[in-house]
Amino acid sequence: MPSAAVQTLAAFAVQSPTIPGAERGKIFPMRIVTYNIHKARGMDGRVSIKRIADVLAELDADVIALQEIFSECDSQEGQVEILESTLGLKSVFGCTRHHRGRPYGNALLSRWPITGSCGMDLTWAHHGRRGCIRADLKTPFGPLHIFNIHMGTSYFERRHQVKSLLASKQIHEGISGPRVLVGDFNEWIKGLTTRMLSDRFESLNLQLHVRKRRSYPGLLPLVHLDHIYFERPLRVQRAELVRNRLSRIASDHLPLVATFGWNEG
Repeated sequence: MPSAAVQTLAAFAVQSPTIPGAERGKIFPMRIVTYNIHKARGMDGRVSIKRIADVLAELDADVIALQEIFSECDSQEGQVEILESTLGLKSVFGCTRHHRGRPYGNALLSRWPITGSCGMDLTWAHHGRRGCIRADLKTPFGPLHIFNIHMGTSYFERRHQVKSLLASKQIHEGISGPRVLVGDFNEWIKGLTTRMLSDRFESLNLQLHVRKRRSYPGLLPLVHLDHIYFERPLRVQRAELVRNRLSRIASDHLPLVATFGWNEG
């Protein structure tokens, strides 16, 4: 993770683009995806970042939050960079640790300019390293703040992580637009993490949009680990778990997609 000095965000006062008078009052759609790609290792044991790219290309998303992904290093091309190039998006990466010598963590891809970013270390006690990356985006509708989060599998670990997240300066300082928290929260029941986040943000309720709400494991999903929290003026228009032949095999998670309306009126 970046040092405290690097994590401190120097300037978040992003000027909002001017919305023409004729456009005011309209609801602008925005499509956000969260996807744990499991190092691009599929349910068949094969590693293929191209397969992940094919899954994502079909979604035509504006913002994509990815967990368990490699960035580039001296000896090997990064998965983040491959997806950035293939999908034609901008990217930012947050390293939580090195896995077999390669930078490994969370990434965010965006159709819009990324004006700032910082990492947060959510590691607790002796458990494996976990993190969050914040990215500030300059959208046609105004500033947008995305938090891509990967929490631990232990109940007590997540208790510490959600408290640390909500108390951090990164989630409160320099906010000039709506916040969206996405990722793999490893929370399949309504525990403290769900309750604390739902108290402060609106939660994507998949029950209103899809019949089958489980996202893990991809081939035969048994639990719902991937979540999206947001705040006004964003409103959920549609949501889905992408279940097709390719997405079921490409990773051990299914992509979660939400289309938001951003009411500028």
